[in-house]
Amino acid sequence: MAAATALRSCYRAAGRLLCARHVRLCSSVRFLKSKYVWMFDKSTFEFSHQHRLFKTTAVSNGQIVQFKLSDIVEGITEVTVKEWYVKEGDNVSQFDSICEVQSDKASVTITSRYDGVIRKLYYNLDEIAYVGKPLVDIETDALKDVASEEDVVETPAVSHEEHTHQEIKGHKTLATPAVRRLAMENNIKLSEVVGTGKDNRILKEDILNYLAKQTGAILPPSPKLEIIPPLPESETAPAKPKDKAPKIPIPISRPIVFSGKDKTEALTGFHKVMVKTMTAALKIPHFGYCDEIDLTQLIQLREELKPTAEARGVKLSFLPFFIKAASLGLLHYPILNASVDENCTNITYKTSHNIGVAMDTEQGLIVPNVKNVQGCSVLEIAFELNRLQALGSANQLGTNDLTGGTFTLSNIGTIGGTYCKAVILPPEVAIGALGKIQVLPRFNGKGEVIKAHIMNVSWSADHRIIDGATMSCFSNLWKSYLEKPAFMLLDLK
Repeated sequence: MAAATALRSCYRAAGRLLCARHVRLCSSVRFLKSKYVWMFDKSTFEFSHQHRLFKTTAVSNGQIVQFKLSDIVEGITEVTVKEWYVKEGDNVSQFDSICEVQSDKASVTITSRYDGVIRKLYYNLDEIAYVGKPLVDIETDALKDVASEEDVVETPAVSHEEHTHQEIKGHKTLATPAVRRLAMENNIKLSEVVGTGKDNRILKEDILNYLAKQTGAILPPSPKLEIIPPLPESETAPAKPKDKAPKIPIPISRPIVFSGKDKTEALTGFHKVMVKTMTAALKIPHFGYCDEIDLTQLIQLREELKPTAEARGVKLSFLPFFIKAASLGLLHYPILNASVDENCTNITYKTSHNIGVAMDTEQGLIVPNVKNVQGCSVLEIAFELNRLQALGSANQLGTNDLTGGTFTLSNIGTIGGTYCKAVILPPEVAIGALGKIQVLPRFNGKGEVIKAHIMNVSWSADHRIIDGATMSCFSNLWKSYLEKPAFMLLDLK
């Protein structure tokens, strides 16, 4: 007993020494504890236990990574945050969509580089985010996943078309971020939905149809205004005696008071780039030329081809024919598919016919273009237009869709216009505005009055390098292709 008491006293002294010099004696104390665990008193055991808890807590804390906005397009320093796909506290994985931003040129979806938890969002919707500044804070548990400071500075900003793929159990599913979000909000797995788009791409309609089948709901049609005719006077009120004249109240004039206030907003997005483009366009001397086109034969041809196009999943409008006819005309008059430098000292003839189509969207006027029309069929042009129109309506057009145009057509007829003085989009040198199609009386070759489908076209050209004769000859050739569509077969390659 005396030996045991003495040994216990020695260990108490060692415990007090550990408090003063715990760094050097840490390993030896753990050795003594494992060998003489029955001899440790309460105070020494409590100290060792607290020390282990401190070390565990330090390791369990994750590291906060500032996820900064990288360069989206050369020359772009700021963007507008249009939609958040995450919120604070959400778990994200690599390549998950973080947010959608809108620059002066295109809409871009920002994706995550790390696995972790969103801890902070630096911007609200419609606020301006700056390149190189933090976008979100992500807490990542695995320290090895956190790159060096140089790697954390920028996040890959990838356009919409490059990140519409989603891997689900080894199966590649095509869907836009907006469709994926709709599926997530309704707890729908994309792997269970059958896509009806190109390459089995899942569309918004596929999600809605799947949801309707699961819930048994019937999607309601769009509401229509019901007009109820007024009841006859005999049913609305009893007849009044004729000898008594009705009393007509005298209205009291009261001033109209408006409670609204003026609001000032900064120009952003496409409105901002429109100011820059139109300011440059005012330096160009515009030359105008107008004509009318008889589309009677083209209308008959389109009606014959529409069922075949729909069977191939393509909506066929008149615009693909207008675009293809313009490309055939540009082969004969390449100066209309050219560009000039700022001082108008050099002219560049473009090989590709990248024909732009002006679109009116909620974000403003945008002009995406169909690339390499000279090598496309009418059906291929129609398919590409379907894609551009769908992305434009969803505000998802990429930079490649909005840049590189060489010639432009503006279809104002879809809104109801007939004539238009179109403004050239520099560095292009020509633009055409297409009016609405009207049924009007015209004389045929025999002098008989017939019903004709007439469309007006208004051309604008850069009068510094394009003369009236060139514009007129191009317009006449374009007109002949549309009035007699069979003529296009002679020049198609």
